Amino acid sequence: MHSLVPLFTLPTHVSIREVGPRDGLQNEERILSTHQKVELINALTASGLQQIEVGSFVHPQHVPQMADTDAVFADIARKPGVVYSAIAPNTIGAKRAVAASTDVIQVFLSASESHNQSNVNMSIAQSLVQAARVAAIAHGAECGFEAVLSVVFGCPFEGDVPIERVLELCERLLALGAEQITLGDTTGMAHPRLVQTICQAFQARFPQAALRLHPHSARGAGLANVLAALEVGVTRVDASVGGIGGCPFAPGAPGNICTEDLVHMLHEMGIATGVDLPALMQCARMLETMLDHEVPGQTIKAGMCQHLSPGGGPRRAVA
Repeated sequence: MHSLVPLFTLPTHVSIREVGPRDGLQNEERILSTHQKVELINALTASGLQQIEVGSFVHPQHVPQMADTDAVFADIARKPGVVYSAIAPNTIGAKRAVAASTDVIQVFLSASESHNQSNVNMSIAQSLVQAARVAAIAHGAECGFEAVLSVVFGCPFEGDVPIERVLELCERLLALGAEQITLGDTTGMAHPRLVQTICQAFQARFPQAALRLHPHSARGAGLANVLAALEVGVTRVDASVGGIGGCPFAPGAPGNICTEDLVHMLHEMGIATGVDLPALMQCARMLETMLDHEVPGQTIKAGMCQHLSPGGGPRRAVA
């Protein structure tokens, strides 16, 4: 039997940013206490995750789940080497983020006018002005500055988003000093071929820029889209513990990809993450207790494959 020759080279390591404490919890009806959030973030830190999105500095009237982000930052047990980031949509939020000693401040804007208005009640042009002001505050405080572009792979209000518009906005954000651009599949409208097309277009235009993928699983394609991104050299991915979350300002936007499902898939493929999967699964179980409902993640339900195989060791693919 002939061995199969892969058509691509997968990375040996993938960097995962855990977004559950922000992007996950903001979509939950139950608002966790500051103590619960701190307990969850400390457990996520202990699992080996190197990047954790702690919360967002937004007006509590709009996102009440994030009203205590300042207090959460004050109480978490920070581990050296772990990056604790937050969203700051404007100068007020950026100043609060600096005061909280946030490692990285992220700005959000959308690739469509309709979603930007729905999400932050501003035009894209106005958001770019705000992004410039946030960048100045972050740089002045010697804080990391990154940008997240939403609805890159499709807008629930406008449909397809022109790739050239995406690239033009990325260029504007990079010119502001963004150290990384995250392309968001905010409503789970992406498919593997589109992911590769847009990621490759970004890489061709900005070969030196750091690129991250923020996938959703609203329509079940989340992990397939991650694999498609890995095939074209993307090694940075967002995920949410338990698979909770979504965008409360866009219809049909449930479902971040689940961190433990992602880690399990990558480990089965021989790709390192630096994450202790059993410890991460305990975080998902803790979250279920806090939220008082099941989370969408599948690995805590089905178990790890290596525990099902004879001897409990790692498995090898055979042709």
